[in-house]
Order: sequence, then C-alpha cells, then structure tokens
Amino acid sequence: MRGHVRKRGNKWCFVIDVGRDENGKRKQKWFSGYATKKEAEKAMAAKLQEIVSGVYVAENNDTVETYLRNWLEDKRSQVRPSTYRGYEWLVRVHIIPHLGGIELSDLRPQHLQALYRKLQSLDKPLSNRTILHIHLLLHEALDRAVKWGMVARNVADAVDPPRPEVRRSIVWTPEDVWAFLSANEEAEARYYAAFVLAVMTGMRKGEILGLRWSEIDWDSAVVRINQTLTWTKQGPILQEPKTDRSRRSVALSPETIVALRRHHALQAQERLLYGTEYKDHDLVFARPNGEPLHPRTLDNAWYRALKRANVPRIRFHDLRHTHASLLLAQGVHPKIVSERLGHSTINITLDTYSHVLPGLQKQVADRFDEVIFHKTREK
Repeated sequence: MRGHVRKRGNKWCFVIDVGRDENGKRKQKWFSGYATKKEAEKAMAAKLQEIVSGVYVAENNDTVETYLRNWLEDKRSQVRPSTYRGYEWLVRVHIIPHLGGIELSDLRPQHLQALYRKLQSLDKPLSNRTILHIHLLLHEALDRAVKWGMVARNVADAVDPPRPEVRRSIVWTPEDVWAFLSANEEAEARYYAAFVLAVMTGMRKGEILGLRWSEIDWDSAVVRINQTLTWTKQGPILQEPKTDRSRRSVALSPETIVALRRHHALQAQERLLYGTEYKDHDLVFARPNGEPLHPRTLDNAWYRALKRANVPRIRFHDLRHTHASLLLAQGVHPKIVSERLGHSTINITLDTYSHVLPGLQKQVADRFDEVIFHKTREK
C-alpha cells in the first residue's frame, strides 16, 4: 500500500493508492487541506489503515433515491413479479419522498428512525408490520451498498423497527362454512368450486387460479400444485410455486370432487359456445373464453357471495386459515396441516396457528387424564 505527502501552496496534502479500476489500472486519491506536514502524515496513516482493514469507502454522490432505483432494477430479475411490485411500491411511495434527497454516504440511523416515526403519525398511519417490511427492505439494500464499498456500514443495523402487531385472522366455524356454501352453490356457479377448493384444501388464491385440469387425479382424488398465476402490468404469468414445499399434492374430499366435476361440465358448455375462439390453457378456473382469470374477478365474486350468507365477513385468504384451524381443532397433526398448506417448515404452521393450540392442549390433558385414572380404576 503506497502513499506520499507533498506541499501545495500553503497547505499540505497526501495521495494514496485506493485499489485498481476495472482494467487493472492503479487508482489514486488525493486528500488536501492540512496545515502542517505532520497533520498530513497522521491523516495518511489513518486512511491507509482504513484501506487495510476494509472500511475505507470511496466518495460517491449517489442519493438514496438513485441508489434504491438502481437496486430495484437489479432486483427485478431476482424475485417474483408480485414481490417486485411490493418492493417498488414501498420505495416509491414511502421511502423516496422522505429519504430520497439524502446522499447515500450521509444516511444516518436517525434518518431511518425519524422515517418510521413519521409513517406512524400520518393521517392514515402505516401498520407496524408494513414499517417492518420497509426496514427489512432498506436493510437488504444497504447490505449490498456495504459489500460494494459504497458505504462503510449498514445504518439499519443501529435502528429498531416497531414491533408488528399480532395479527389474528378471523376464521369460520363449520356452521359458517356450510351456510356460505349453501347460499352460493347456485348463485355463484362459476366460482363455487374455487370457494370449495380454498376452504377444503387451504390452497392459495394464486394456486387456485393457476391450477390445470391435468393436475387433478380423479381416481386418487388428489390435486398436484405445480404452478401459480400472477398478474403484472404486462398481463398474466404462470410460474412455479415460491418454495419447494409449495409444490405439493393435496388429497381431495368427495364433496370437493363433486364440485370440481360440476365445474368441469360448466366449462365444457362454455367451450362449445365459443368454438374455435376458445383459448384452451387447460386452466380449471378461467374466463368464459378460456383466458386466465384476473384475481380481481374472483374477489368481486367472493364479496358478492359474502353478502348472500349470514356469516362473518372475512378475506378470501382467510379460507386458508379456516381450513388449517378446523383441521387442528379436529386433532389433525400439525405436520399434516403444514404439508397441506405448503409451509416451508412446521414451525410456520405452529407460529401462525398458536392461538388454536391452547384448546387442543386442554383436550389432550383431559384425554390423558381419562387414560391414566379411569382405566386404572376400572382394573
């Protein structure tokens, strides 16, 4: 590592090697403005030590906005379209308006902490969970800035985001499920089978919309989940599930098979009606002409259906939670529930549905009590 001190006018300065460019050519950096030679030598020694220890950061004029927009462009090809849309929205709407003008090298923990407080005090404040997502996004983006030598440290390490609220989804009872399905079997015939699949298998909305007829084994009463449907600005995209565990086989109940067969017959009538104009993508749930179904169309049908039944108002995704909660309440092992839902680990299942488990603990205690004391006394 080389460097030397020299005098320029009335001031002292020093120059050091700071690495090599993309062509292997040596790069040098000048530092000036020292009153004495001794001050310049001391500053040079400190700067050389920074380089040796790996904490030296070359000056750059990138703002937080410039850096994050470049980071997003690189991220576009690394994550799923739905994930990218979430990242882009958080950056554009909630980060850039508050931090975008700050130079990346000037970003401090106080800036992030002030941002989080501001987002909590808006007229329509963001939830702590959304603010946590913003924090995790910034942490990931700044980690790359550290690796690339653009900043010396990740300032997000020094910031504690707000603790997310415990979100308890509303789930239906078996009576609620029956009331809802009974009220909509005829009224929402085109989407009834989708409702049945969601509550009877725990499939995600994207998995249901991406399901193909060829992935249903009628003889074994099993559905194989191999793809999901996502919509982007460019249109629908069929892609592989997010994780290996999401690619799974789920057993179907007899009533679910009945609903799917009825839906298959309805779709066959639409196919005949459209004739050669029918676009056959082998999709179980599609528009009348066979094209992929937009999630908003299913949502609209869902909220229409809710109005017909005297049941608690829940999200379509809560049918997945309802499926898991009802299985656990019946004493089904969490490992089986985890496999049906496609969770990456059983811990996710246990954490998500921990509120169901205390009641199960009481059932287990009562059964164990009966096994030990009642059977012992009978002898």
